[in-house]
Amino acid sequence: MRNISLEIVLFYFSLFSFLLPLSCPTSDSVTHAFLECLENHSQFSSYPISGIICTPNNSSYPTVLQHYIRNLRYNMSTTQKPLLILTPMHESHIQSAITCAKTHSLQMKIRSGGHDYEGISYWSEVPFFILDMFNLRSIKVNIEDETAWVQAGATVGEMLYKIAEKSNTHGFPVGVCPTMGVGGHLSGGGYGYLMRKYGLSVDNIVDAQLIDVNGRVLNRETMGKDFFWAITGGGASSFGVVLAYKIKLVRVPAKVTVFDVHRTLEQNATEIVYRYQHVAHKLPKEIFIRLTMMVMNITEGNKKTINASFMSLFLGDSETLVSLMNKRFPELGLKKKDCKEMSFVQSYIKWTNYALGTNCDIGAPKVLLNRAYNSTHLTRWHSSKSRYRPSGRSRTPQFQKKKNSTHLKRKSDYLKEPIPKDGLEYICKRMIELEKPMLTFNPYGGKMAKITPSAKPFPHRAGIICKIQYATNWKENDVKESEHYVNLTIMLHTYMTPFVSKPPREAYFNYRDLDLGINHNGHGSYFEGAAYGDKYFKHNFKRLVHIKTKIDPDNFFRHEQSIPTLPS
Repeated sequence: MRNISLEIVLFYFSLFSFLLPLSCPTSDSVTHAFLECLENHSQFSSYPISGIICTPNNSSYPTVLQHYIRNLRYNMSTTQKPLLILTPMHESHIQSAITCAKTHSLQMKIRSGGHDYEGISYWSEVPFFILDMFNLRSIKVNIEDETAWVQAGATVGEMLYKIAEKSNTHGFPVGVCPTMGVGGHLSGGGYGYLMRKYGLSVDNIVDAQLIDVNGRVLNRETMGKDFFWAITGGGASSFGVVLAYKIKLVRVPAKVTVFDVHRTLEQNATEIVYRYQHVAHKLPKEIFIRLTMMVMNITEGNKKTINASFMSLFLGDSETLVSLMNKRFPELGLKKKDCKEMSFVQSYIKWTNYALGTNCDIGAPKVLLNRAYNSTHLTRWHSSKSRYRPSGRSRTPQFQKKKNSTHLKRKSDYLKEPIPKDGLEYICKRMIELEKPMLTFNPYGGKMAKITPSAKPFPHRAGIICKIQYATNWKENDVKESEHYVNLTIMLHTYMTPFVSKPPREAYFNYRDLDLGINHNGHGSYFEGAAYGDKYFKHNFKRLVHIKTKIDPDNFFRHEQSIPTLPS
């Protein structure tokens, strides 16, 4: 980003504002006043703020804005853009931003990676600015005490790379997209393929640094038990600006085993999926098997089928895995040739769908340092040798190098009882009719069943077979097309109603879904918040509201699905 002096920025805003009618305040006048406030607060600082301001007058503005937009649904010409973007280099920049935003009643959106599915860190219906944390991405790994301090702007990939640099027998339970920002991913839950062994990301956070609404820099001790509890699963953006998390590293074998086995309806997929529901969450906690169901075209003719992909991580060797699977899940028909042994960090690369090349053979793979978004991890591909291919797509796996190339919609559910065979047949039929949406099942059991629902704001623990994600991706940059694909996802979600948790119908907070409700942060804020809060947090929602009311009574830290305050 090109640095630009604050004096020049203020000059152009003053000139532009002078040409406008003076009868009512404008977004430019608000921005001008906000910039003046920032300047006044940094006059005597060792960290000048002028170099981290990016306004629409700055040629870097489109690049800075769009680089971390992960869902093109919220990058339309009609999408309201931020008045400016702040890219802090020091905690004092954040403190100034909070003070001035409160003074001028300007909404602040906090962005660490931009992977929130509904894009609420980079758009709003009211005037706002973005506090983009990407410059704050220091990572300090201490193998001796098996911990690491990770700043909020670092990515999951950067964090795993730094850990792998120090040790090939340590890791951390995170999701399988390397470009996710640590700040949002860790604060809202953090699913990953180590969850059955070690729980979620939030279950392995031991400390935090945060700036509160009063500009104070707090840690676990000074913020107190309730505050720390809230930002480890309740979404930190409702409570403050997280600077960094201290995480507890987990131990992994030097060699792990992965497999990716595909079965279609013609290969008895319905029976295998039915058995999967009874087995996957009861296997030893060292085994994680993710199931993805999607529509495929059979290359001979136009017939469509369902492809069920079973992808697994086993914290052990392939021989042990095959023996165990043949005893506990013989329906899958796993063979040793289906399995590959590799280091833990290589298994992460495998799961993200990056190719394992020479730069991944030893040590820490540098591909994890790539902060540019790549959408291939969003879709599971067959190899080019398969008789089947994703419906409407090329047979050959494609690595899309273009950033921000996906429009998407996501929803979530929790499965507490196995779907009967006739129910699976019904869902497969409906999926073939809809064609686009995919279903992904993440199994529970293991450590997830042993953590109490109130230990963290994340309540979805014992009694769950798996979490379900609904996923639809598309290329068309058109509002009507977007509505069409969003409706397809909603329809599949509706078809699944008889088979999933209720009441309430639970949902995962990090799979943000505005269909559950939008908070306009007015007089009805609490009741609007309860619409989605009860689904995301269940009985923990009320505790989150009480904590929010105590530490941020004026609801400064707010967004479309933030934790509300109690009604006065």
